Amino acid sequence: MAANTYLTGIKPTGDFHLGNYIGAIKPALAASGEYDTYYFIADYHALNTVKDADELRHSIRSGAATWLACGLDPERTVLYQQSRVPETFELTTILSALTPKGLMNRAHAYKAARDRNTEAGITDLDAGVNMGLFNYPILMAADILVMESTHVPVGRDQSQHLEYTADIAGYFNHRYGTGYTFPVPKGVIDDSDASILPGVDGRKMSKSYDNHIPLFLPQNKLKKAIRRIPTDSTPVEDPKNPDASVPFQLLTHFADADKVAEVRGRLEAGGMGWGELKNELFEAVEAELAPKRERYEELMAEPERIDEILKAGSERARERACRVLARVRAAIGAA
Repeated sequence: MAANTYLTGIKPTGDFHLGNYIGAIKPALAASGEYDTYYFIADYHALNTVKDADELRHSIRSGAATWLACGLDPERTVLYQQSRVPETFELTTILSALTPKGLMNRAHAYKAARDRNTEAGITDLDAGVNMGLFNYPILMAADILVMESTHVPVGRDQSQHLEYTADIAGYFNHRYGTGYTFPVPKGVIDDSDASILPGVDGRKMSKSYDNHIPLFLPQNKLKKAIRRIPTDSTPVEDPKNPDASVPFQLLTHFADADKVAEVRGRLEAGGMGWGELKNELFEAVEAELAPKRERYEELMAEPERIDEILKAGSERARERACRVLARVRAAIGAA
């Protein structure tokens, strides 16, 4: 059984944004020195929303290039493509036969879809809901369990995902534990605010809210995006509350402690306007991301290189997945 395996995955549904970088990518890269790390591009999860083959193909490569540009070492961390590990989907079928439908009925994404239909006055509450959405938690559990993951990062607003995995592992272990037992993964929960980086409107940064700032915007577009972040009309000379300001909250994740303290003091004392704060934010973000943006663009210019890295990583991931599935098949009597 694998020990201390840290696994995370991100759906390739468009360009990554600053929230992904702060809340998922940076913590995951930091974990590579402490755990065996497996990071995957969750392309089959993306099928619920992405219906264009060229778009999905681009997003898969873009996701891999983002990890690599941000510092992932494919020799140290297994970077793989979910769809290249078919054992994940066989395990999904096995787990589906054990998971109560009632558990899936209570999944946040499914309930949210039904609530939207209720609010819209649609009689069929399942209208627009496909089985990919409904079974999403089981596939996610299979992603985690097929690698015998022991540690999985989750935001405070996403804890249900891991709770469901623990429940589903428990169903299997109760039924077949004398033959094989899945390790029940622990959540790696960031107690800071990094996992809920604010978007330009103050809500959690998300593509769903259209309040995000793409990670690798060109310099001029990045500056414009930051300048467009709404602020109030407090005069330059008046004191301001930094903690109520989205630009300041973002600054805390990109500037060093001394710079953050300096800006906080100037805002609280008065004499620093929102425009100057946004300039400070732009400089801090650009300083950190400019070299990564350049690396990303170099990688995207060589798609075949990205494909080879994903292929090699997926082969390494399959080695573990095959061992797990062999034990699972034996436990259920299928081998």
